[in-house]
Amino acid sequence: MISEKKDIRSLSKEDLRDFFEGLGDKAFRGNQVYEWLWGKGIHSFDDMTNISKETRAHLEENYVINHIEVDSIQKSNDGTIKNAVKLHDGLIVESVLIPTKKRTTACVSSQVGCSLDCKFCATSRLKRMRNLNPDEIYDQVVAIDKESRLYQGMPLSNIVFMGMGEPLMNYKNVLESIDKITSVEGLGMSPKRITVSTSGVPKMIRKLADDEVKFHLAVSLHSAIQETREQIMPFAKSFTLEDLKASLVYWHEKTGKKVTYEYIVWDGINDTLEDIDALVKFCKAVPCKVNIIEYNPIDDGEFQQAPSRSIDNYIDKLEKNRIPVTVRRSRGKDIDAACGQLANKAT
Repeated sequence: MISEKKDIRSLSKEDLRDFFEGLGDKAFRGNQVYEWLWGKGIHSFDDMTNISKETRAHLEENYVINHIEVDSIQKSNDGTIKNAVKLHDGLIVESVLIPTKKRTTACVSSQVGCSLDCKFCATSRLKRMRNLNPDEIYDQVVAIDKESRLYQGMPLSNIVFMGMGEPLMNYKNVLESIDKITSVEGLGMSPKRITVSTSGVPKMIRKLADDEVKFHLAVSLHSAIQETREQIMPFAKSFTLEDLKASLVYWHEKTGKKVTYEYIVWDGINDTLEDIDALVKFCKAVPCKVNIIEYNPIDDGEFQQAPSRSIDNYIDKLEKNRIPVTVRRSRGKDIDAACGQLANKAT
């Protein structure tokens, strides 16, 4: 049952200070509550041990903490962990812990379902139910950090917004969550360890640049030929490659940061020399690097991983043009936790 009380984590520190002053209490109580909520990540007012029982009871009467719960976890043979995350209204999203020898990465979701229609992605087949709130995104990171410490013996080192949903279609809440994650009053993580991945929404990429964000930007590209990209990602009819390119040039001019292009090569779809030449030309518009991603099937057979020679052709041409390129092998495929596979199959 959804509580009618206001979620206390929707309040700013100033709001909390005002609340306590209104009670005739000292304003610094608001600072204490804020620290419990964000710095220590507690989910119960009873855990606020430096606040009187009477004050805790008053908070309980007026507010609720709409925290997430990790409903179930699946462990891959390669150490990847997928969480089915239950939200306060019963909806489910998924998040993933991706470990390597030197670091651990959290892949977090920003929407329940997705706003877009990429044909190769399982999440896009789910109806977008709603945007996640900043605290719901934050809680995913806190949960994965705990798992990283428990199972890998190290704190979480990186975050990628590559889970369910299009982050730039939930712009305000995603940026608020990152503010909390990077704040010294929150998790204190460096924005340099955070990457927001978008399918390419030019207007919002420009807004990121204007807002002078400090995190990294990745673009799910997959083709630099307009007609081909529309076949793969039909929404691209509204967000053309020319508009996308212009927004990325603007991004680089404003931030000085490179762009990462996420790129899957499919057999018979984008594996020709024409496709490769188009990508090289697109890459020359702004300093960038290319991540070629192993494709993870979603059962219908429409998209098939291109043979290794096609991948090699991409790598050779990109390297000859001095464009940095890496091949990213998928993690967690055996539990449907790899890129493009998040679809709440566990629920």
